[in-house]
Amino acid sequence: MTLHEAIELFKDHQKDNAKEKTRESYGYLFRNLETLLEDGPLDATSAQDLYQFLLLLTEGRARSTARLRYAQLKSFFNLVIEGTHTSMTNPCNDPLLSKTFRAPRVKQREIIGREVVDEIIYRCRKTRDRLILELQARCGLRIGEVLGLRASDVNGRRLTLRRPKSGRDEESAFMPETLAGRLRTYVETQNLDPDQRIFPICYSTARSLVKRLGDKMEVKIRPHDLRRHSATYASRNGIPLEVISKIILRHQDLKTTQMYLGRISEAEALRWMDVLHGK
Repeated sequence: MTLHEAIELFKDHQKDNAKEKTRESYGYLFRNLETLLEDGPLDATSAQDLYQFLLLLTEGRARSTARLRYAQLKSFFNLVIEGTHTSMTNPCNDPLLSKTFRAPRVKQREIIGREVVDEIIYRCRKTRDRLILELQARCGLRIGEVLGLRASDVNGRRLTLRRPKSGRDEESAFMPETLAGRLRTYVETQNLDPDQRIFPICYSTARSLVKRLGDKMEVKIRPHDLRRHSATYASRNGIPLEVISKIILRHQDLKTTQMYLGRISEAEALRWMDVLHGK
């Protein structure tokens, strides 16, 4: 199989399994790959060839871009090798590539406790500000999703999220009954038209709001920490991981959800052992 044939095979697979933006990103990679490596036998492509290719392709770019291109190449070879049942070894597994372009170790952020989050929310003087924080901390919404809500998106305890990060046309999020009541009352008192945004502020304003409230509690906090808190709080209260992933955070992969959850302390581990088996 030639390099060109392998690329076409991969593109056919993407037609039904990848978003348009993903296909465009791979398209850029493939155009350069065929230009620089030419159309020779796929199994003749060496790790050194790919190493030089990645250095040229990502010269002057951020390290994250180089890691992305490496990950795309690795996925490309994996799919072609598995799809054609060839005995070829993925050249991207070579230590030269895997060590050069490996992702850095992610430092897990400290999860802010429920008492602190509740206190930050209760200190909000404006109803608008409290609702913004609660929709993140109680419902797991991203700050962009909160700021994008329109009056017509509120339907009882269900929220319709337009153009979500997943690429779907829309998604649904759900609210506790008390929060749903306060949001409904707020929308009514603002006399909003159906297409009007409920919270017509920008991201920087929302970020400053959260930071300012955190500073009063001597806590470093950003909007996304509230979304992480919602996941960890649900997990610590025994909510199944599948529910947290698919309903609260709306992730496509459980592994992504697991990255959100805070570390379990020794005290928590012992408490859960007591819950499961008694003292």
